[in-house]
Amino acid sequence: MNRRTFIQSSAVLGAGAVIAPMSLFASTADFPVVRVPAAKRNFQSKSVEAAIKEFRKNVKDKELGWLFENCFPSTLDTTVTYRNNNGKPDTYVITGDIDAMWMRDSSAQMWPYLQFLKKDEPLRQLVAGVINRQTTYVLKDPYANAFYGDENKVGEWKTDLTNMKPGVHERKWEIDSLCYPIRLAYHYWKATGDTKPFDAQWQQAIKTIHKTFKEQQRKENLGPYKFQRVTHAPTDTLPMGGYGFPVKPVGLICSAFRPSDDATIYSFLVPSNFFAVVSLRQAAEMMNAIAKDKGTADALLSMASEVEKALQTHAVVDHPQHGRIYAFEVDGFGNSYFMDDANVPSLLSLPYLGALPVSDPIYQNTRKYILSEDNPFFFKGSAAEGIGGPHVGQDMIWPMAITMRGLTSTDAQEVKTCIESLKKTHGGTGFMHESFHKNDPKNFTRSWFAWANTLFGEFLWKTYQDNPKLLA
Repeated sequence: MNRRTFIQSSAVLGAGAVIAPMSLFASTADFPVVRVPAAKRNFQSKSVEAAIKEFRKNVKDKELGWLFENCFPSTLDTTVTYRNNNGKPDTYVITGDIDAMWMRDSSAQMWPYLQFLKKDEPLRQLVAGVINRQTTYVLKDPYANAFYGDENKVGEWKTDLTNMKPGVHERKWEIDSLCYPIRLAYHYWKATGDTKPFDAQWQQAIKTIHKTFKEQQRKENLGPYKFQRVTHAPTDTLPMGGYGFPVKPVGLICSAFRPSDDATIYSFLVPSNFFAVVSLRQAAEMMNAIAKDKGTADALLSMASEVEKALQTHAVVDHPQHGRIYAFEVDGFGNSYFMDDANVPSLLSLPYLGALPVSDPIYQNTRKYILSEDNPFFFKGSAAEGIGGPHVGQDMIWPMAITMRGLTSTDAQEVKTCIESLKKTHGGTGFMHESFHKNDPKNFTRSWFAWANTLFGEFLWKTYQDNPKLLA
């Protein structure tokens, strides 16, 4: 199975979960139990359970309380496997309905729990285990996007024309696959002060990330990575002998694929390059403070400044209706591609990732473009409006993008509207999905997609803390 698999509304939501038809509870104050029973949950956190209890007690909207209890712990309930490996925490995290660990998804799935680590030692160990496992994956193959729990397993994509290794699920090169582990590690360090995961092996992984980014600036040659797949889907393979369309070396980093796992058109994927700037600076701070490695830190900072300058030179483009905005992709030759995608990093998500202040005028212009029908992947129907993407197809809105719109908004009414939209489009399941049809929320894909669930939970918890009136 891969990320393209459609899981329709009758599918299973994870071990022990049951879906009840919407008609059974739409008009009642009581909502059926669809969360995995306590005895079957993969991991239980006292602090997360306390947050659920507090939310449900204080938020009068019963459906939101029900959704929060289902979605916020989804990653812990259904996707994590923890063990002690030679005295070190080790955590394997699947995405949900696919038994593989994406570097991006696993980091994002753990992100909302960082705020609880100081008062929850088992949860801290769980997150430390994710960092430790991601370190081994970076060292195994920095160009891979997803891995198996069994390091010797040979998977379904073994015939891809690239340097596949046992234990690798998929080898699509995506910049964000190396940014997300840095983001998780950096904020884990800031939240806990713990430096145990950041040993010599982790420091070597950071050097490997820097080396990989440098190779994909393609200043001297095309680099060691190429990828082709025998497929009917052009977004699943790369042209030009597996290297993608040509780019002009201007300091930006090539990303063969987007966070959606779809191929880029122009390899300089702008949101991911913004993310790289943030990640390089975070890694530099850690290498300085923890490893006392000024040489590596300085090299990371230099690359961050180079990429940042190149973004301002090449990624800002005049749009005929919206003025100066950030393009989605560029090639360094002056060509640019206008759109935004639902997956994160996206242009919409840049403030969420710490790449730009939400007040940045070019971001605000870009945001207006993204949330308009000038964006070819902004869909508006009778059920909802929101961003989709090529990965699932026409007229399919991603709840993740609606959630991100709310998380990056400074307008209270917009935040409230996003919450109401998500509440109305779970298709009667009590969970978020990969996507749903703009006119029919019951026509959805992937009913067990933990990242979308946990991100929605993060959004509700943040709103509860910042402006609980919006949940009334």
